Amino acid sequence: MAVNFKGRSLLTLLDLTREDVRYLLDVSHQLKAERVGFQVRRRFRGKTLAMLFEKRSTRTRCAFETAFGEEGGHPVFLSASDIQLGAKESIEDTARVLGRMFDAIMFRGFEQETVEILDEYSGVPVYNGLTDTFHPTQVLADLMTMEEVFGSLEGLNFVFVGDGRNNMANSLMVGCALMGVNCTVLAPESLYPESDLVEAVEELTEESGSSLRITSDIEAVVGADVLYTDVWVSMGEEEKSGERVKLLTPYRVDERMMEMTGKPDSIFMHCLPAVKGNEVTFEVIEGPSSVVWDEAENRKHTIKGLMAASLL
Repeated sequence: MAVNFKGRSLLTLLDLTREDVRYLLDVSHQLKAERVGFQVRRRFRGKTLAMLFEKRSTRTRCAFETAFGEEGGHPVFLSASDIQLGAKESIEDTARVLGRMFDAIMFRGFEQETVEILDEYSGVPVYNGLTDTFHPTQVLADLMTMEEVFGSLEGLNFVFVGDGRNNMANSLMVGCALMGVNCTVLAPESLYPESDLVEAVEELTEESGSSLRITSDIEAVVGADVLYTDVWVSMGEEEKSGERVKLLTPYRVDERMMEMTGKPDSIFMHCLPAVKGNEVTFEVIEGPSSVVWDEAENRKHTIKGLMAASLL
């Protein structure tokens, strides 16, 4: 079945089908090959992108800005201090104005509801560059990286280690389920993902033939092809730093945990930025199993693929 993604937004991977993700990954692989081969197409010439940031960013900002600019488009960075988003002007009104001036909108911030309102009222494609609930563009890059390493996704054993209810765990569960990857969330019971999301993901696993496991048992890393972690304290939760470190120290990804997989070709992944010595040791993230820099680069290629699919 041919996929037509033109005009569509990406707010959460729950809105996509397996075929949608496959299409976006295929486009991303193609555009990466063009970039590596120094082929310049200028596909976004004459188009504009509004980039709204409530939260700081390295990879998200650089990926969207360079991907859009390389294709001839004009990206405009707008921080919370630059515009009236939710301040003197409602989000709905901001969306209406931006939709009249831009071809697409990227939002990176706190509430999932904000990106949903932007999508409802702007009339142009809206891309979720991160909210407290989901981080779908990161997972596209993660899936692309796993494909590059292993050749295919279906049947891989993936373990997310750490805070099981953060935006990365949420999005990775969905992405894995859609693409037939067996996913384990390894976390303390107090940080298990929300039951409603788990139920939704379990429905997806039934369709794809994959599995989802939620556990606090470290032995769950045995047989893993991928170990993935994220920071223990998300932006906006800094006051919880002490209790999180105490709670999650047993879940630090170190050389022993990598060896526990029993697979010498297992890889380590992290969405970055990383706090080396907390969620992962220096030896692992800087070691031969780490693919975090390929993963970071692929943010750009998958974001370019997403925008090409939705705008052209």
